[in-house]
Amino acid sequence: MHHVSEIELERASAFRSALRRFLARTDEITAATGLTPQRYDLLLAIRTGPHQTATVTDLCGQLSLSQTAVSELVKRAEQAGLVAKSPSPSDGRVSVLSLTEEGERLMIETFVGLRDDRRRLFD
Repeated sequence: MHHVSEIELERASAFRSALRRFLARTDEITAATGLTPQRYDLLLAIRTGPHQTATVTDLCGQLSLSQTAVSELVKRAEQAGLVAKSPSPSDGRVSVLSLTEEGERLMIETFVGLRDDRRRLFD
């Protein structure tokens, strides 16, 4: 049997509780801005990529999703006018994703709405 301290167990419990509260709050804030948590994660990942862009392959690793799931998420975000695709200058087979003005606006609105919640989680 592995030895674990009571403090370690209490910290793990507190962390998981804080994480659940943060995720519930994320559900609330994204709903208020008209996004889903998954779409917010997508927009945030694209926005924080090199040159504020990303590829589907980049997003698979960052979002821990399959290529099929990311492609579907991108497709829906593109249809909603939140993401734009353009051909990669270095590889014509690859699309580079960036946020539209509306995608940027909603991502920032959600990000700001979660600012205090992020601070509490990090503390």
